[in-house]
Amino acid sequence: MRTVKILARYLKGFWGVTVLTWILVLLESGCDVGIAFVLQYLSQAVNEAYSGGLGAVTEAMNEIYLYSGIIIALAFGGAFTGIWAGFTAAKAATGFGRNLRKGMYYRIQTFSFDNIDKFSTSSIVTRMTTDVTNVQNAFMQIIRAVMRSPFLLIISIVMAFIVAPEVAWVFLIIVPLVLGILIVLATIVHPLFVKVFDTYDELNEDVQENIDGVRVVKSFNLQDKAKEKFSGVSLFIFKCFSKAEKMLAFNAPTMNLAVYLAMIALAVLGGQLIVANASDPTQGFEAGVLTTLFMYVQLIMLSMMLISMVYTMIIIARNSSERIAAVLTEESNLVSPQNGLKSIDNGSVVFDHVDFGYRSSGGKLVLHDIDMKIDSGASIGIIGGIGSGKTTLISLIARLYDTTKGNVLVGGHNVKEYDLVSLRDSVAVVLQKNTLFTGTIRDNLKWGNENATDDEIKEVCRIAQADSFVESFPDKYDTMLVEGGTNVSGGQKQRLCIARALLKNPKILILDDSTNAVDTHTDALIRNELQHKMPGLTRIIIAQRILSIRECDEIYVMDEGRIIAHGSNDELMETCSVYRELYESQLGGGDFDE
Repeated sequence: MRTVKILARYLKGFWGVTVLTWILVLLESGCDVGIAFVLQYLSQAVNEAYSGGLGAVTEAMNEIYLYSGIIIALAFGGAFTGIWAGFTAAKAATGFGRNLRKGMYYRIQTFSFDNIDKFSTSSIVTRMTTDVTNVQNAFMQIIRAVMRSPFLLIISIVMAFIVAPEVAWVFLIIVPLVLGILIVLATIVHPLFVKVFDTYDELNEDVQENIDGVRVVKSFNLQDKAKEKFSGVSLFIFKCFSKAEKMLAFNAPTMNLAVYLAMIALAVLGGQLIVANASDPTQGFEAGVLTTLFMYVQLIMLSMMLISMVYTMIIIARNSSERIAAVLTEESNLVSPQNGLKSIDNGSVVFDHVDFGYRSSGGKLVLHDIDMKIDSGASIGIIGGIGSGKTTLISLIARLYDTTKGNVLVGGHNVKEYDLVSLRDSVAVVLQKNTLFTGTIRDNLKWGNENATDDEIKEVCRIAQADSFVESFPDKYDTMLVEGGTNVSGGQKQRLCIARALLKNPKILILDDSTNAVDTHTDALIRNELQHKMPGLTRIIIAQRILSIRECDEIYVMDEGRIIAHGSNDELMETCSVYRELYESQLGGGDFDE
């Protein structure tokens, strides 16, 4: 019920067509019951015409025409309301699906990195596509059957008792038996669908990784291995689905068996009553009544079939709805404070005895007692081995994560005191994995500032050393970038990402190993331009190569989540063996002319 309440909020704007669908379905069901009811009198009129004299035949024929006309009118009425209900149900369901996708997408935009770590990318994609489709289809069936099935079932049983209480008790045996079978099947099948949709996440992740890394797969000639891995996951889904569908396949035969058993029971019992009361037809059980009961059997079993179908859809959609609700109710653990600071005075940064551990790793610390002070406008280098915590460290400055212990101060204030939008507008981060989006180069650069002029765009490209290759393209800044920017080189992509970050006009620029794909000369030109064109900008450079940070005002050396040394290049050469070994391994112990 909690999940239903959560999802019901996203019917906003479509409650009207949902209620209209219910009304139309009730009218359609009323027509169906009406046909069965009038059929009893039509059958009686036919009997009277068959057994009566000439005058009785004429009167009976008039009744036959009347009842036939009523049945035709009810049939057309049921068809019209049924078609109309189909249109309104489709509109309500598709609108519901749209709202769910929109709600999840908007919610994801508020997530911190910590929240995103909780859900994998592939899982989020599955929830917004396959899961929403399952819920949408189930909803469309439910709103058409939630009124129709109980109405047909209850009214048909009531009418059967009114028409022939002597034999209607058959329904009280058949209906609970069938419902019991459905419940048992649902209990068995639901865990299988849970496995299926959890495995869908794994399947989508595998597809995403292989498509993103298709060049690596082909360069190592590992297509067969990729196929084998995909086939294994796909086969597991196939087996689970097959097992679930085999169980659900009992639904239709069970319904048919119930229909035939009910008809046989009614035929036997009704036939006995007809024969026993043949001497007094006006007081006895007539053939017309038996025909009507057969119609009620059909209506009851139709309602049971609808219940079975909807129940199957609910079983499939139940896990999907729970997965959707998990995203919709996930609260970001990083929120802007009320009346948060909107402006940052300067680009100074202070780490005050900071510890940090990812929630997904059970709180195991990856940063230990980080103590660091960076003056506004300074150039800072951070170097260390893979997994030493460099990227995690700079993520705390833009408050992509919150510290486990200690505080991070920017511009003299704790980052938790700032409005998140204002803080992140003042801190530009160019991460290791550079991402460009489908669109023109100009569109991609304007992610930094959507109101930027062409002159501003060209200026940041000159600083980032991107102007020369952009101008060489036939369409220049209107050159289209395909998905992921795969039609430009790695170095070109990095320079465009740096230009995009500079277009924010930040107070702090963080380059997380974001020039490793450019040559050392271009790297030096970028650093030189940053120093002279943006002297007040605080620059934090994470790098694997010494040349990228050698000229920084201060260099921090990290190892296993700790700062083990800091100072200028010359100071570290004398005091830090780790730094000295890196320097000598890269530069051979001597100077290198950039």
